Amino acid sequence: MGYKARSFWLAVALGLASGPAAAQTYPTQPIKIIVATAPAGLADLVARTLAQKLSEGGHAAVVENRAGAAGAVGADAAAKAPPDGHTLFIGMHSTNAILPHLVADLKYDGIKDFAPITNIATSANILVVHPAVPAASIAELVAYAKSNPGKLTYASQGNGTSGHIVGEQFKKLAGIDIVHVPYRGAAPAIQDLVAGQVSMMFDVVPLAKPQIAAGKVRALAVASPQRHPAVPDVPTCAEAGFPQLEGGPWFGLMAPAGTPRAIVEWLNREAHKAFTAADVRERFLSQGVTLPLGTPEEFSAFVASESSRWREIIRTAAIRME
Repeated sequence: MGYKARSFWLAVALGLASGPAAAQTYPTQPIKIIVATAPAGLADLVARTLAQKLSEGGHAAVVENRAGAAGAVGADAAAKAPPDGHTLFIGMHSTNAILPHLVADLKYDGIKDFAPITNIATSANILVVHPAVPAASIAELVAYAKSNPGKLTYASQGNGTSGHIVGEQFKKLAGIDIVHVPYRGAAPAIQDLVAGQVSMMFDVVPLAKPQIAAGKVRALAVASPQRHPAVPDVPTCAEAGFPQLEGGPWFGLMAPAGTPRAIVEWLNREAHKAFTAADVRERFLSQGVTLPLGTPEEFSAFVASESSRWREIIRTAAIRME
């Protein structure tokens, strides 16, 4: 066997051995979980819950919020981190399935640059309006918007989020003129909606539910196939005449591409342990969040299908980044 051949097979052998060896010593330092949004949103809650459970299990973990450029700043930082399992990312609909179809010069690939670990949390968008808006249904909202073009505003969690894309899709389907107001996350958006600074929002069920119960916003429809168990009295968008409006956020654990398989599997097990804990599971489910979890392969297939679905919605509605 020649020198080049021996070198090749030695490299292969070392590569195969590195995965199990890495898992045996991992983690060797605190695990950093990057969140591409501001604190207080659902992505942040998912990350901090995981960090707390990892720390309780003896594995120090911290959360780093890296908001900016509609989430691209945090995603790019995570994609370029060393693939050793010490930097993780809360991948989500916007950063991994929507922005790649909105931003031409995105510095990362939403699929190729990440190793999916598990899909932690999903929810549904819900259309809510400020009580001052004279509409108790989508039909009344559309009629009012057509009579008052440009008067209504809709908040979103930021450019490229599901709230933004569904809002633009709604505008096109209904043929109405409402003004998009992007925020740096869900928390400041809902705060301004409650304060009456904006008219409406495609929020997410967990964050909107307390505001609905308190009478601070009025729910008109939920963008899910069936009525949502957390808000059973709210009709679906399909019931309201807009079956195309179906979507919502998802938040899953990812690592930089090239992270050893053994580490991915370890993280998958730890994430499952964290989010199947009785206290955590009950808290999320009661707020209207589904916890799909699953294997890395299942999450990988899900991300690919979501990317394809949002690409078609963006193309059909001719949505552009603002």
